[in-house]
Amino acid sequence: MHKRETFKIVLITLGVLAVIVINAIIFTEDEPDILDIPQTVEAKKPVPNFSTYTDVKEKKEAFFNYLRPEVEKQNAYLLTLRHYVQTLYRKALANESLSEEDMARLEWLEEEYRVKPTQPLKTKLLALLQKIDVLPAELVLVQAANESAWGTSRFARKGYNFFGLWCFSKGCGFVPNRRNDGASHEVAKFDSLSRATYTYMRNLNRHDAYADLREIRSRLRANQIPITGVALAEGLMNYSERGAAYVEELQTMIQFNEEFLSE
Repeated sequence: MHKRETFKIVLITLGVLAVIVINAIIFTEDEPDILDIPQTVEAKKPVPNFSTYTDVKEKKEAFFNYLRPEVEKQNAYLLTLRHYVQTLYRKALANESLSEEDMARLEWLEEEYRVKPTQPLKTKLLALLQKIDVLPAELVLVQAANESAWGTSRFARKGYNFFGLWCFSKGCGFVPNRRNDGASHEVAKFDSLSRATYTYMRNLNRHDAYADLREIRSRLRANQIPITGVALAEGLMNYSERGAAYVEELQTMIQFNEEFLSE
C-alpha cells in the first residue's frame, strides 16, 4: 500500500513538472520581442484586383481600406521602438548601465537604422530617435497610390510593392520594362504587404536621401506641431526624378483625397 501511494505521488509530481516545462516552452515561444517586425497572415493574402472597380470613389475607398490597417500597424511598431529608445536614453542620462539584453537590442537597432556604433551612447540614442518615428498615414497612402497606379501595377499585384522600391541583386525582383541601358536595378518583390510596408518606412527613416524629411519631422516634434503628410512631403524631393513636381503632386493628392484619408 505504501509503495502504491509513493508511486502515485511520483506520477503526480512528474505530471506537474511536465505541465510547468510545457507552459514555459509555450510562453517562451509565443512572447514576442519588442524588435519583432509585425507580420500577419492577412498580409500574405493576394492583392485585390483594383482594376475591376469602375466607380472612382469605390476604388479609392477599397484601396485605402486595404492599405490603412497595415500602415497603422507599422506606425504602432515604430512608436513602440521609439518609446523603448526613449527609455534607454533616460537611463543613459541617469548614468544607469544597460543590460545585456538592452545592448543586444541596441546593436540591432544601430544596424537596422544605420547609426554609427562607434559614437557615444547618448549620441547614438539621439540619432535613433530622429530616425525611429511615425510616418503620417495620409502620406504613405497617397504615395502608394501614386507609385502603384492605385494598386494596378504588376509590381503591386505580384510583389506587394506599392512604393516603387528598388533592389540591386540579380533576381531580387522584377526587371522594369523601361530600364535604361547599363542599369542593373530591379523593382523589389516582397512575400507580404507587411514586409513591403516595413521596408518602405525603414527606407524613409534611414536613407540619407530623406534626411530632410526626418529633420522636418524632428522640428515639428520639438515645437509640438502635428506631423502631417503635407509637411513631410517636402522631404521627398529625392524620391522621384521629378523632384519638386513630385512633391507638389503628393501634396495635391493628400488635399484632394481628404475625405477618403480621414476615415
